[in-house]
Amino acid sequence: MSVFALMAGGTGGHLFPAMALAQELRRRGHEIHLMTDHRVAAYGDQFPAQETHIIPSATPSVRNPFKVAGAAFTIVGGIAAARRRLRRIGPQAVVGFGGYPIFPPFLAARMLGIPGILHEQNAVMGRANRALAGRASRIALSFARTTHAEQFAGKSTVTGNPVRDRVRAVADTAYPPLDDASPIRLVVFGGSQGARVFSEFIPPAIAELPEPIRQRLRLVQQCRPEDMERVAEAYRQAHVNVELQPFFTDLPERMATAHLVIGRSGASTIAELTVLGRPAILIPLPGALDADQKNNALVVEAAGGGWIAEQATISPPSLANRLASLFGDPATLQAAAAAAKSLGQPFAVEKLADLVEDAGRGKTT
Repeated sequence: MSVFALMAGGTGGHLFPAMALAQELRRRGHEIHLMTDHRVAAYGDQFPAQETHIIPSATPSVRNPFKVAGAAFTIVGGIAAARRRLRRIGPQAVVGFGGYPIFPPFLAARMLGIPGILHEQNAVMGRANRALAGRASRIALSFARTTHAEQFAGKSTVTGNPVRDRVRAVADTAYPPLDDASPIRLVVFGGSQGARVFSEFIPPAIAELPEPIRQRLRLVQQCRPEDMERVAEAYRQAHVNVELQPFFTDLPERMATAHLVIGRSGASTIAELTVLGRPAILIPLPGALDADQKNNALVVEAAGGGWIAEQATISPPSLANRLASLFGDPATLQAAAAAAKSLGQPFAVEKLADLVEDAGRGKTT
């Protein structure tokens, strides 16, 4: 048995692939520790780690010199705390999944001579990973072309972005047939921010669809509790068969039976859509510092697996026209499903686990 320390910022985009790797490494008989920040509490005790270590961390603000000084002090304290923890648990290797909270423990590991792997989920390398890439033993990428990772090509490997076990369990589900009489299955989700915005413009877009399409539609939509009544009433007025929930625990299974998905284009969403092979209208989260969601979506669109719709310019009429066109053209949806599937990396977690085990055995530079 080996010991590995996984390091991730305390948000789902970083924690979910780390969780998938932890599950795989535990299946292989290894002991796992997690180093993260206090936000992990939002996910309860779901992470399969022997221990979870909260390490002091901070993100400096270049506009405020006082905050920079305070952040530097916190980071130095975090490095010291991480060194103590790492000496105690003695990992054979560490794996960083991005986010500023990985900075102190990853630096501490490298100072102690522990091999370190960085995993990048997006098509644009995040700022924390960029800052640490020069010190990493190996870099695991989710996309063959990753902006800002070019200079590290010699130590980079494309593994893909690990997806949850329940996604892989339905990955072989065939794309459902669609004819002029069959139900049309549409899934809409996007996290808390996506749920809020989608609740505003998707119901009126659905209401503008021709009645024959609305009658056939079977809609599943994520919706915040405070929006539930308003959105439900809008669909009642449009005579649409809809299921609304703040959170769907069986979302992978619902996506697997969908003809089309509308969602954000975060790394985990893209990974799941491509493993499942489902076409999507992708609405990148606007205002992101490195436009990571936009770049993720561009990869899918370039392959023919989906269509980008910018939040700033999308409108109910334009979305209604796009949906009516797609639902009336099953061949286009089928082709997009196949294109999305061609991008999928269903064995990403095994590839990443192999890389980590090799690092633990000293097989990385």
